Amino acid sequence: MDRIDQKILAELQADGRLSVTDLAERVGLSLSPCHRRVRALEQSGVILGYRAQLAPSALGLNFSAMVFVTLREGDHQAVAAFETALQGIVQIVEAQRLFGEPDYLLQVITRDLPAFQRLYDERLSTLPNVQRLTSTLVMKQVIQDRTLPL
Repeated sequence: MDRIDQKILAELQADGRLSVTDLAERVGLSLSPCHRRVRALEQSGVILGYRAQLAPSALGLNFSAMVFVTLREGDHQAVAAFETALQGIVQIVEAQRLFGEPDYLLQVITRDLPAFQRLYDERLSTLPNVQRLTSTLVMKQVIQDRTLPL
């Protein structure tokens, strides 16, 4: 990856809807070489995809919590069962496996506190192999969806 690829990535991070024509102009390439580079970045897995960034509050999703999860067992089968079960809970918008304790950090978004409580009681607390759940409420987003430093 050279400096031009980095420029392409920076521009696409800022605006994923750029046409290849506009992108080529911004990075100082002609259309064909720019298109080839974008395709190569996609095929190599550097560019994972393109999507719209949505405003949770505009969709009625006004409650956010971070949930720390400690598992009873740490073997491969227990971890796999837990991670598979997470996939079915759409209110979990991000899940990270951590070193040490706790084992996982989940970012959960719901309509309101009662919706979170129902999710917590009916789904999160029944996940396989869970020993302990600890939640903290998000007061406000300070940094969100920041672009990667290139």
